[in-house]
Amino acid sequence: MSFEFKLTKGQKTDYTRDGFLILKSFYDIEREIAPIHQAIYEIIGLAIKKHNLSIQRRPFTSASFDDGYQQLIKIDRSIGGEIYDAVKQIPAFLQLLSTEKHLSIFKQIFESSFPGIAAAGYGIRIDNPREDRFRAKWHQEYLSQLRSLEAFTMWSPLIDVTKDMGPVEICPGSHTEGILKVSLGDENPKNAYSVTLADEDRYVGKYTVQAPLLNVGDLMLVDWLTIHRSGKNVSDRSRWSMQMRYFNFNNEQAIKLGWCGSFSSGVDVSKIHPNYIEN
Repeated sequence: MSFEFKLTKGQKTDYTRDGFLILKSFYDIEREIAPIHQAIYEIIGLAIKKHNLSIQRRPFTSASFDDGYQQLIKIDRSIGGEIYDAVKQIPAFLQLLSTEKHLSIFKQIFESSFPGIAAAGYGIRIDNPREDRFRAKWHQEYLSQLRSLEAFTMWSPLIDVTKDMGPVEICPGSHTEGILKVSLGDENPKNAYSVTLADEDRYVGKYTVQAPLLNVGDLMLVDWLTIHRSGKNVSDRSRWSMQMRYFNFNNEQAIKLGWCGSFSSGVDVSKIHPNYIEN
C-alpha cells in the first residue's frame, strides 16, 4: 500500500537552510522495522550455526535483535563482514528502500524531480565498538556517489543511539559551500574510506557541529553536499543503521553524467571532476 508523507513548509525550510532534516517517529516500528530486526536475528543465527560457534542466544525481541553478534566478532571478525554483506539483501529492508513515502519526500524537497535509488548506495551499516578502520571521515557524499547534485541520504538507526555509540556528526549549513576538493589517497580507490576532505579543519571549523541522538523509527535526511562523518563508537554494542541514497534523474548534471556511480562502480572521479581533486 502506497503512503505519501507530507512535509510541512517549516521542514522544507529547515532542510534548505541546514542541509539536513530529522523526522521523528517516521517509521511504524512494528510494521516496518521489526521485520528487519527479525531477519538480522535469523542471519546471525545462521552464521553461528554455519561456523559451529558456542554462542547461546536469547529468544528474539526487537530490542535485542543482534544478540550474539558481539561474541561472534570477538571469535572471528571476518564473520561480521559476512553478516554485513548479507543483511543488505533482506527483503523487508529492500521494500522499505523503495517505499512511496521515501520517494514522496524526495519529490517534495526537489520539486519536479524524478527520484532514483543509487545502486550500491544503500545498505545496513554496522559500526563496531572501538573499530576505526571503516569509520567515515569528514566528507560530502557527492564525489563518492556522483549521479546528481540534487540528492540526499536517508539515515535511520536500528537501535536507539546513545552518545557513546557515536552518532553521526554534521556541519549544519555546510552544503552551501558547494563541491569541496578532496584528496583520493590511494590511486583509483574502490571505496570512499581513503578519501579525505582537503583543508577539512578550515571548513569544519566554520560550523557548529551537531550530533543528533536518534531513536529507532526516526529518519534523518542529509544533503549530498553537507559535511558530515561517522561518530566514534566507544560503547559495548555495535551501532546498526540503515543508509539509503536517492538522486534526481531529472537534473542537468545527472543527465550529463549519464547517472553514473563513483568509486564503487569503478569510475575514475578525477576524470569527471579534475578541478575537485587535490594532487
